[in-house]
Amino acid sequence: MNTKKTAILSVMLCFFCMGFVDLVGIASNYVKEDLQLSDSVANIFPSLVFFWFLIFSVPTGMLMNKIGRKNTVLLSLIVTAFSLLLPLFGENFGIMLVAFSLLGIGNALMQTSLNPLVSTVMGGGNLASTLTFGQFVKAIASFSAPYLAMWGATQVIPEFGLNWRVLFAIFLVVGAIATLWLAATPIKEEPIEGRPSTFVECFKLLGTPIVLLSFLGIMCHVGIDVGTNTTAPKILMERLGMSLNEAAFATSLYFIFRTIGCLTGSFFLRIMSNRTFFVISVIMMALSMCGLFFGTSKLVLYTAIALVGYGNSNIFSICFAQALTSMPNKQNEVSGLMIMGLFGGTVFPLIMGFMSDAMGQAGAVLVMAVGVIYLFTYIPKVAAK
Repeated sequence: MNTKKTAILSVMLCFFCMGFVDLVGIASNYVKEDLQLSDSVANIFPSLVFFWFLIFSVPTGMLMNKIGRKNTVLLSLIVTAFSLLLPLFGENFGIMLVAFSLLGIGNALMQTSLNPLVSTVMGGGNLASTLTFGQFVKAIASFSAPYLAMWGATQVIPEFGLNWRVLFAIFLVVGAIATLWLAATPIKEEPIEGRPSTFVECFKLLGTPIVLLSFLGIMCHVGIDVGTNTTAPKILMERLGMSLNEAAFATSLYFIFRTIGCLTGSFFLRIMSNRTFFVISVIMMALSMCGLFFGTSKLVLYTAIALVGYGNSNIFSICFAQALTSMPNKQNEVSGLMIMGLFGGTVFPLIMGFMSDAMGQAGAVLVMAVGVIYLFTYIPKVAAK
């Protein structure tokens, strides 16, 4: 029992490390300001992070079949550590491109392998609820990143000259602790039965309707997540005349309510049907899009950011669980495909960057609204139980 508790705690700390990827939203805003970039160029950074999910997710699912889920998570933590180390040496465009690329690669490995590792550690149970609690832990890192960046930006640290980049140093220390803890924790994994799937066979699983629709649902979830993370401060700066340090609170507000949503969602998903909770979540997101598009006051905009934070907090877990439980004998492969859906974090910000350059931040909101509309169409596919 003590061994299982230790394993759960070590895995939950890995979920915290998974949240490091969400620093890309506030970091791209600071890089934009420091290097004097346009919206479309600055949005390359979050897009680049999530581009690697398209390339590495399915191969990671296959890699898990060979080296195991725990070893794959350890590999992801090492890659993530290198991504956090690079910005400590400088902030030029090239360094940040490489750092964000490694952050994306490490997170693709982690998200593909960590979610199935949860089912290994827990030995079954309510998967959607368990994954949601992991997302709650992840969200703690997500909403702390803007605060750490704001703290660093307003402090004078002459010994290191890190300014807002001090958040990379802090996350690096946590990542090192998580790596050592997981490496020292024994986790028994069941051997793969039968022949592992080939690359082509993995992609053929997208021919299963629920797998394909869940994949698209996750694309929309992540697109809205990264989009709000990146765009919310810009909306406050555009409409309320805030400085970047003041507007950075919008990112934290989003993740605060996403954290609350994950924590309460892990409870609600045990007492009500997945479909009912999914409907409530999507309605909240739709109301949020209206507020972000039309809102001109701090109250309306903050309320809209809170609504999308809470509403979007459980979409990933529900979509992921729907796909994973539909094919219990192909969980590694399905996990790779679902995490590939995080490529939505590349597609949405790129389009949003061009739309915002053309018609202001309202254009970026319109792109996110398309994702919300798709999630309404996914409702009938969510299990009613």
